Amino acid sequence: MPVQPPPPARLPTLLSAARLLTGWGRTAPTGATVLHPRTVEEAAAAVRECGARGSIARGLGRAYGDAAQNAGGTVVDTTGLDRLREIDLRAGTVTCEAGVSLHRLMEVLLPLGWFVPVTPGTRYVTVGGAIGADIHGKNHHVSGSFTRHVRAMELLTADGEVRVLTPGSDLFEATSGGMGLTGIVLSATLQLLPVETSLMTVDTERLPDLDTLLATLTATDHRYRYSVAWIDLLARGSAAGRAVLTRGDHAPLEALPPRLRTAPLAFRPGRLPPAPRGLPGGLLRGSTVGAFNKLWYHKAPRRRRGELQKLAAFFHPLDGLPHWNRIYGKAGFVQWQCVVGHGHDTALRRIVRLISRRSCPSFLAVLKRFGPGDPGWLSFPAEGWTLALDIPAGLPGLAEFLDELDGEVARAGGRLYLAKDARMRPELLPAMYPRLDDFRALRAELDPRGVFTSDLARRLAL
Repeated sequence: MPVQPPPPARLPTLLSAARLLTGWGRTAPTGATVLHPRTVEEAAAAVRECGARGSIARGLGRAYGDAAQNAGGTVVDTTGLDRLREIDLRAGTVTCEAGVSLHRLMEVLLPLGWFVPVTPGTRYVTVGGAIGADIHGKNHHVSGSFTRHVRAMELLTADGEVRVLTPGSDLFEATSGGMGLTGIVLSATLQLLPVETSLMTVDTERLPDLDTLLATLTATDHRYRYSVAWIDLLARGSAAGRAVLTRGDHAPLEALPPRLRTAPLAFRPGRLPPAPRGLPGGLLRGSTVGAFNKLWYHKAPRRRRGELQKLAAFFHPLDGLPHWNRIYGKAGFVQWQCVVGHGHDTALRRIVRLISRRSCPSFLAVLKRFGPGDPGWLSFPAEGWTLALDIPAGLPGLAEFLDELDGEVARAGGRLYLAKDARMRPELLPAMYPRLDDFRALRAELDPRGVFTSDLARRLAL
């Protein structure tokens, strides 16, 4: 039955401001006029008045690269579109505006016994951003990516029309993972996941090398809803690719001790003080990260079963440290994420060896197993293995090294994640995304004047 959601916290209205913007990696800043619509009518006006350099939507700025930047043009900040329109407890759906964050949805929905169907490593992303990047989480092998759970969405297109899109239509699939280039998502209806508690029951184990990790995931991942491996990319020799594998599911009420059953759906994520500004980038070098990785690996349990963890600790550990991206210093960092299909394990092993030999100082490196790909024309996930790592942007020779890794991915028939990319060569894109020509053709027909564009779109000729 429909229930009235609580009102959101209101933000101050800012009509426009000139700002220097970056992605979460804090590289390649560009300037734009940022508009802050609070209504659909204001969003449409922002698009009409965007000028020759076009416009792009921006949520909470968690895309790592330049997807939500538009040098010399307009950026439409959608966080003012933050209303929850309807929660249907019987159907398990929520209809909300695109500027609502996953954090806000968790605050409202968890006490009612519902959880978002897919969450990435941060809950500070908007619903519109989740659709534009077609985000994935630790449960892709079971649940697919975010837009698989979108029942309908409203899209503001270049002609000023608001279109209602449903799964299966070309425009819906082009918008799913389309990086905001088909229009501005205004609202969406999401299918939710029922839960009994806000805790997770978690299994953790240490695995000595990459081969053991891949074999374990292949044989047993189907038993878990959520699965992720932290991987040590600085370990060498027989220890190359050693990992800490963490898997789990939402804890049933019966798994909670009596003291926790009084408020089983409480959601109170803790937060540390924010990371300070101006940290020196040299803190993250091979020796310090290598020492951290060794400590992190050996402190993990050899095998632990059924541990109860808070939801925020399991899904979003870095959200507890606001502005954690500052730890890379002023130069920022690059996040590189690839997927290679099953049957291309040799390519994955070669990529891991290359990273290890290069001594890339990455302590945020994760490997997951993807299930079948999603229908979005530019959706990133494809069935196989996905590896993601953060690398300080000031690392000498980084551009050439990442080009080498890109080539390995392309030769294996894999692809890179556009929401995290900041420097890929555009000539690799057609092989990575087979529906690219269809996407370009639809954009040309729907938006012949190029109203929606971004630094990413220009760099990759999307």
